[in-house]
Amino acid sequence: MKKILNSPAKFVDEMLDGLCAAHPEYYDQPEPRVIARPGGAVKGKVGIVTGGGSGHLPVFTGYVGKGLLDACAIGGVFASPSAEQMAGAMRAANGGAGVLRLYGNYGGDVMNFDMAGEMVEMEDDIESTTVLLSDDVASAGPEEAEKRRGVAGMVYAFKIAGAKADQMADLAEVTRVAQKAADACRSIGMALSPCTVPEAGKPTFEIGEDEMEMGMGIHGEPGIWRDKLKPADEITGEMVERLLADMPLGKGDRISLMVNSLGATPPEELYIMYGKAKQLIEATGAEIIMPLIGRYATSMEMAGATMTMCKLDDELEALLKAPAECAFWQV
Repeated sequence: MKKILNSPAKFVDEMLDGLCAAHPEYYDQPEPRVIARPGGAVKGKVGIVTGGGSGHLPVFTGYVGKGLLDACAIGGVFASPSAEQMAGAMRAANGGAGVLRLYGNYGGDVMNFDMAGEMVEMEDDIESTTVLLSDDVASAGPEEAEKRRGVAGMVYAFKIAGAKADQMADLAEVTRVAQKAADACRSIGMALSPCTVPEAGKPTFEIGEDEMEMGMGIHGEPGIWRDKLKPADEITGEMVERLLADMPLGKGDRISLMVNSLGATPPEELYIMYGKAKQLIEATGAEIIMPLIGRYATSMEMAGATMTMCKLDDELEALLKAPAECAFWQV
């Protein structure tokens, strides 16, 4: 394992300390493993919180900011935060108008956020709602969509729900829009190499130097197939085909398309993929609005990419384009 660290046990806490030291205008740490906006919750505004394991920057902590999230609970690398940490994030985000829990569909996160919601309702009288992201089409078929993992589609949900909350909409409205955004997203990933979790000290999986895996999850969950590495156009073509099979597009449809690096894949390769994807999507008659190409949701130093389509209507497009600001993304 070659990593720039002091101790695997201190990896996450020292990373968070550095994040807050570098960007104090965006991030504060009111308690261990909780990142919130400096200055506290905005009075009268619905708070939006997320949570999950470290190792995915900018997800999760990076998207705390104006027009985005209010607070985040962060666990160890690829490990869920505790219910107590999630409750701490909810308290930090509470401006008196309720709190939306907006996060990915992973068993540990769901269990702990449900417990946290019960804790703050009983102890602090904070009303809260939940929207789960389950956008990874490779992890379950359409008939079992509720079992799908949440991946990069959550970035769209953070942005759209955050914009609605900034309009001072009530909890029901912010929750409705967050669910609408979540339902509009479909994602798929592919991997070329594993990453190493610091405390494990070994790769999360093994793959041949000349191989790739289609549909692999962001923690190394098994994908759809593994075979020899294919040309960029062939890889991109299959990813777009699988997304369109789950969410067909036609003339007049508008989407935002994200081509996201899982960590080690450089922007040059992402732009090769985007060029082919745009060609294929526009062949359906659909239009791409506000494409996102870069590192938006990573998996440590894994090589590979994910692709996300977010289908837009007038409401979602306006909220996606609304101003927002954090250290990793400005609109």
